[in-house]
Amino acid sequence: MTTAVHSNFDQAELDKFAELAHRWWDPSGPQRALHELNPVRLGYVRDRTELRGARVLDVGCGGGLLSEALAREGAQVVALDLAPELVEIARLHLLEMQATHPGLHVDYRVASVESLASTSPASVDAITCMELLEHVPDPASVIHACATLLRPGGRLFVSTLNRTPAAFALAIVGAEYVAGLLPKGTHSYAQFIRPSELAAWLRASALALEDVSGLRYNPLAHAATLGRDTSVNYLACAMKPT
Repeated sequence: MTTAVHSNFDQAELDKFAELAHRWWDPSGPQRALHELNPVRLGYVRDRTELRGARVLDVGCGGGLLSEALAREGAQVVALDLAPELVEIARLHLLEMQATHPGLHVDYRVASVESLASTSPASVDAITCMELLEHVPDPASVIHACATLLRPGGRLFVSTLNRTPAAFALAIVGAEYVAGLLPKGTHSYAQFIRPSELAAWLRASALALEDVSGLRYNPLAHAATLGRDTSVNYLACAMKPT
C-alpha cells in the first residue's frame, strides 16, 4: 500500500470528512447529495472517454462512490485519498460488493496525487477529481500533478463550486444552514473556484479545456442534471494534447 503524502492538504479538512466515513455509503445519510450527483458525474465522464479497459485515476476518492462506479464500467481504477478512514471504508465496501461481483476491483491508496505524479508520469488514460479542488490549499498543484500523470490524449474531469453569490447562497447558506443537506462548515466560500481560474491553471499545465457544464442539484426532487448554468456547481473536461 502506498502511504506517501504531500504537503498540499489541510488536516482540518481531512478530519472533517473522516468523521463522515462510517455513513459514507448511506444513501439517506450526510452524503446523500453525493449519491444523487454520482450518476450524472459518471455519465459526464463516460460520454467523453472510453472507460472499458482504460486506466483511470480517481483523485480525492472519499469512500469510493465514483471509484466503484468507474470500475463497474470496466475501467482499471486507482483511487487516492489522504484520509485513511475514508480509504478503509472504501475498501470494506468494495469487499462486500465482491461477494456478488467477484471481478470488481479498485486499487485504493492513501496517497496524494503529487506523490503519484513524481513516480508514475504519463501512466493513466483519464483522471476524475470531483469536489476536491475547493478543499486543498493549492488547487493548481493538483491540476499540474494530474497533467503529469495523463498520457497524451488523456482527459481530466473536474467538478467544483463557482465563487458567486448564488453559490454562497445555495451551497453554504441553503445546503448547510437552512436545509441541513450538508454538515455545517463543509465549504469555505473563499476557496470556491471561478471557471476562469480553473481554465488558467489548466493552460499553465498544458491542458486544453474542452467543456464546462453546469451541474444543478434539486434537493426536493433528489435529482441532478447537467445544463448551461455554471453559477453554482460545474463540471469541466480538459485534454492533454497528443
